Amino acid sequence: MTNDSGRRCEVLVAGAYFADLVFRGLAEPLRPGGEVFAAGFDLVPGGAYNAAMALHRLGRAVVWATDFGTDPFSAQVLAAARREGLDERGFRHHPGAVRSVTAALSGPDGRTMISYQDAVDEQPLVPLVRAHRPRVLLLPQLRYDATALAALRVARELGTLVVMDCQDVPVTLDSPGVRETLTLVDVFAPNEVEALRLTGAATVDEALAELGGLAGTVVVKRGAEGAAAVRDGKRQDRPAPSVDALDTTGAGDCFNAGLVHGLLAGRELTHCLALAVACGAIATTGPGSSAAPTADELSGWVGEFV
Repeated sequence: MTNDSGRRCEVLVAGAYFADLVFRGLAEPLRPGGEVFAAGFDLVPGGAYNAAMALHRLGRAVVWATDFGTDPFSAQVLAAARREGLDERGFRHHPGAVRSVTAALSGPDGRTMISYQDAVDEQPLVPLVRAHRPRVLLLPQLRYDATALAALRVARELGTLVVMDCQDVPVTLDSPGVRETLTLVDVFAPNEVEALRLTGAATVDEALAELGGLAGTVVVKRGAEGAAAVRDGKRQDRPAPSVDALDTTGAGDCFNAGLVHGLLAGRELTHCLALAVACGAIATTGPGSSAAPTADELSGWVGEFV
C-alpha cells in the first residue's frame, strides 16, 4: 500500500465501545443457583476501543467512529480513550445512556461472555468513509446489511483496504448478504470457531478453502496456536510466541491491530502474520488490551519482520 496525501487518516475503526468486566480464575464451572468466586477481577475498556487504541500505540493515525452516552460505562471508556490521546472526530455523544457492557468469566471450562447494549442508531458508514478517506477501514464485526454493503463499495471506489473481523455473529455463508459482503472484503479475520461455524466446515483447512474463494485474504486466528492464512490459494501458518498469559480479553482485537500495522507498512503476508500474532500475544500479558505494545516493543518481538 502507498501513501495518499489526499487521505485524512490511516485507519477508520467503526464499532461500539464495550466496558469489559473480566472475572479471572474461576475455581469451578458456573452452575444454576450457585455462586463462584473469581481469583481476579478487572474493569477495562473493550470492544472497538481495543483495536483503535492498539493501532494508535503503534503510531498509526486512527479515527474511531463510536457512540458515548451519559452513563458510567461510557464515561469510563471515553476517559481511557482521552488518556491514550485518541482522535475524537469520530465520537458521537448522546444525552442519555449508551451502555455497552460485557462480563467475561474465565474458568476451568474456558471463557463465557455475557453482553448487553442499549439500542442506538449506528453512524452511517458511507459518509464516514467518504469524509475520512482512510487507507484501511477496520470493521470489528461481520456486517452484511445494505448500508454496510454500500460502504464496502465506496471503500473499493476510493481504494480503501477493508479488513473485517467476525465477532461471533450468528450467521452462516447461506445467510442473505454474507457471501456478497465477503467478496467486497480484502482481509477477513475470524477466529477458528467462527470460521468453522460460518462455513459449516469440519476443519480449519476446509474453512480456509471455502472463505478463500470469497474474500481476497483470509486470516484465521487460532489463539495459542497462532494463525493460518490463505491468499491466492496459497496457505501460510504462523505460530504464536509463548507468553505468560494473564487475560485473553481483547487479544483478537490487538491481533487485528498488528495485522493492519503490517499491511499499512506494505509488508508481505508472512510478515503481517508475524506482527499480528506477536501483538495479540503481548496483549494477553495484561488485563484487557492494556498491555498492547508500542511499535518499538512490537519490533523487539518480531525482529527481522519489522
